[in-house]
Amino acid sequence: MPRFHCPVPLAAGVTLALPPGAARHVQVLRMQPGDELTLFNGSGGEYAATVERMGRSDVSVTVGVHTPTEREAARAVHLAVGMPANERMDWLVEKATELGVASIQPLATAHGVLRLSGERAEKKRAHWEAIAIAACEQCGRNRVPVIHPVRSFSSPSAWIDAAAGKEALRLVLSLAEGTRRLADAIESAPADRSVLVLSGPEGGLSAAEEQEALACGFAPVTLGPRVLRAETAALAALVSLAGH
Repeated sequence: MPRFHCPVPLAAGVTLALPPGAARHVQVLRMQPGDELTLFNGSGGEYAATVERMGRSDVSVTVGVHTPTEREAARAVHLAVGMPANERMDWLVEKATELGVASIQPLATAHGVLRLSGERAEKKRAHWEAIAIAACEQCGRNRVPVIHPVRSFSSPSAWIDAAAGKEALRLVLSLAEGTRRLADAIESAPADRSVLVLSGPEGGLSAAEEQEALACGFAPVTLGPRVLRAETAALAALVSLAGH
C-alpha cells in the first residue's frame, strides 16, 4: 500500500487535502477515489486513509484508523559526517535513513570536497530532508530522521565544541593503529544509551580534527583493516551498531 508523509495533525474521520508533494505522487500513481493509502506525520505510528477526491492539482483523503506501529532501531544512533561530494551525500542520507539513523549532522571539514554556506547550504539541507522523507515512505519508518543545518567542524561556529557536552556515547571512526574495534567499544554500553558517530569525508578527518574530537570525549574506533569510502564507512558503522 502506498505510504505518504503528511506533516500536519492527523485524526481518524478527518478529511484533508494532501500536501503538494504527496498529492503529486498520488496523481503519478493514478490513484482513484476509494483507493487506500497510508499516512504518517512523524509523531509516531501511521494512519489508514482513503482517497476522497482527485482534483487537477489537489487530492483530498479521509483519514482512518491510527496504528501505533514503530519501526525504529532499538538504539538511537546519531551520525555526524564530513560531507562527501554531491550524489554520494544524497546516497548516504537515503541509506542511513533506511538503516534507522536518528539524525544526521553534515559537517564542513578540512579535507571535505563539498563546501556549502548560506542559502546554498540551506537548500542542500532541504534537499537531503526530502530524500530522508522519501526513504521513510519506502522503508516503512514513521519517524523522519532530523537533518541538521550544515556546521563547521572547527571555528567559526564550531560543531565539535557543542558535541563535547552530549550525553550520548561518542565515537570517532579512526585509521590509527591499535584503535579498538567499534563492536568492542559498544559491547558494554547500556542498550538504551544513544550513540553519536563521527565520520570523516574523503581523505578522513585531519590529524588536528581527530585530536579535537578525542579532547572532547570521543573514543576512537575502527571498522576493520580495510580503508572504506566516506559514505561506506558511515553506513557500515550504522549496520554494526544495529546489532548492539
